Amino acid sequence: MQDKITALIEKEIEAIRNIPIEGAVEKAVELIYEQVHQKDGKVIVSGMGKAGQIGVNIATTLSSTGTPAFFLHPAEAQHGDLGIIQKNDIVIAISNSGKTRELIELDFLAHRLHPDIKFIVLTGKKDSELAEKADVVLWTGGPEEICPLGLTPTTSTTVMTVAGDILVVLLMEKIGFTKQEYAKRHHSGYLGQKAKEE
Repeated sequence: MQDKITALIEKEIEAIRNIPIEGAVEKAVELIYEQVHQKDGKVIVSGMGKAGQIGVNIATTLSSTGTPAFFLHPAEAQHGDLGIIQKNDIVIAISNSGKTRELIELDFLAHRLHPDIKFIVLTGKKDSELAEKADVVLWTGGPEEICPLGLTPTTSTTVMTVAGDILVVLLMEKIGFTKQEYAKRHHSGYLGQKAKEE
């Protein structure tokens, strides 16, 4: 059993190591910086299912580190929540397959509302329908799931989480985000206390 656990961990580590580094992350950071920190927009993160749960984490972490972000459920967007999107916002759409129907529809609806809205797509399929519509494609490398069925989001959500963490850290560095600014956004709890310490 220990050998099996070690092998599974190694597959996850290998997937992280194989995340492509080809300039797309830098482009995404620059685009987010321009729309949010120069044009006063915000990041709208969207995804369905497990990808959506990763999206919630990315949105809340961005918000707590100086880049305003909001998670928009793509199905709820079709029932009025689309109104949260403003012209200078930027959307991060997360879909491992790159063909999630609700996100393809969100792309259409968001562009109908604001034709110049920018889209970053985080996906495991760089030649997918969603990727083809993107201003920037963050390709995860499309690793195989460690699930024995090859279906359950496991490795794919690991690399998506890492990609989100990289965006967060690079944006923090770009805007010169300080411990003092972190404390203003994270008042309570252990992290809030740590941020207030000199």
